[in-house]
Amino acid sequence: MANPSASGRLPARQKYCFGIGAIGKDAICNLVGAFLMLYFTDTLGLNPAFVGVLFAVARIWDAVNDPMMGMICDNTRTKYGKFRIWLVIGTLVNSVFFILLFTTLGIEKGSTAMYVYVSVMYILYGMTYTIMDVPYWSWLPNLSSNPHERESISVIPRIFASFGGFIVCTFGLRFINFFNNMLGDNSVMQEQADGSFLNISESGFTAVAICIVVLFIVCIGITVLNVKEKPTTGAAAAQKTGLKETFSIIIHNDQLVAFIGLLLTFNLATQLLKAFAVYYFKEVCLAADLYSVFGFTIIFEMIGLFLFPVIARHLAREKVYFLACGLPIIAMIALAICGYVCPTSYPAVVACCAFLFFGSGLSLGTTTCCIADVIDYGEVKFGKRNEAITCSAQTFLMKAAQAVTGLLSGVGLSVIGYDAAIAGHQAAGTIFGIRVLMFVVPIVLCIISFLIFKCVYKLKGEKLTELTAQVNALHAAQAAK
Repeated sequence: MANPSASGRLPARQKYCFGIGAIGKDAICNLVGAFLMLYFTDTLGLNPAFVGVLFAVARIWDAVNDPMMGMICDNTRTKYGKFRIWLVIGTLVNSVFFILLFTTLGIEKGSTAMYVYVSVMYILYGMTYTIMDVPYWSWLPNLSSNPHERESISVIPRIFASFGGFIVCTFGLRFINFFNNMLGDNSVMQEQADGSFLNISESGFTAVAICIVVLFIVCIGITVLNVKEKPTTGAAAAQKTGLKETFSIIIHNDQLVAFIGLLLTFNLATQLLKAFAVYYFKEVCLAADLYSVFGFTIIFEMIGLFLFPVIARHLAREKVYFLACGLPIIAMIALAICGYVCPTSYPAVVACCAFLFFGSGLSLGTTTCCIADVIDYGEVKFGKRNEAITCSAQTFLMKAAQAVTGLLSGVGLSVIGYDAAIAGHQAAGTIFGIRVLMFVVPIVLCIISFLIFKCVYKLKGEKLTELTAQVNALHAAQAAK
């Protein structure tokens, strides 16, 4: 099946069908990123430090697992291409382990068997998510080689991904509470400041996970059935990449290393913010419902992504990324102040988080374009185009950020003395610790991310124009053979 848009414009139908695939996969990612720690600590009663260590250990394996999946994907040779087949397999397998992750199968809470079970399920969830996630994002740079068209294409799946996160973060707790009440599971109830109760029992998490899986499969089905992919059979399939070369490509691509640094620090900042937000609003502000307001403001991330191509046409990428990092810093400072002045104010949370997520949207737009440029740079430098291997670094970074977040969340909650049994009545030191982990650490990480982009990442301005010309000349020479 030919891909006529590889060097030109991609039909709008294919752009949006590709983007729709991100809704379900990011709904899954956000349920894990935003609520898995809460589920493990408050619902299952697991030790927070253990959970944090588990998250970190699982990601150490991903340091090998993700590049290996990139190598497998790049070496796949079928008449249907090299991305869609793994997208289908990964989606179906990951759906199973995602549901099992939020189901205990009747194992006794707090038992050794429970600790073993959640460890195995979490690692298998991460591995199978890789099978689907690496080919999805690797497919994106392959849709067009035109830099301006890439900017247009790249924001679409990010907008849909933000929409998936918006659904989960805005309505997640409400859906969990609703399903628990409907199913009559009242095993874990937490009283709120207004006297109401939040029901975070296991059945609600399982029901929400099943609903997300249905959405996941439908969305990926729309993508694989409607987006064309260039075949990888024949002469184009001659070159393959070995495992040693896979890691060499990652290590020796200096701009990929710079990209890893700037993306990891920014992702870690936003992941920490999202992970601690549920504890911050529940324990510091004593208004868990504010987390739904926080989740709702992710709509501004979609607005930032939607406006990114327009902003990028008028501002240099460095200035765009300055806004991407600067706006969240201002927003976090303002939100921290509001936590003392007006902790339960809905308008204050909306106003602060609007700037926060608008900046996050600009960051997503910028970095999605950057990964395509890094792939071009690697092709010029090494003479081979390894989309999946390069993009596997991006998927690893996302999970690495989740892992470090989990480690800091789990160990951090233990260090500051968080006790799930006294929800809403934490000690003053614990409250202060949550504030530091929620705001101070993410602000420092945003600053570091911008400095890496400014001082170390070089694929911008004249350097990017020169790179585009080199890649186009290389492709023209290959086509003439």
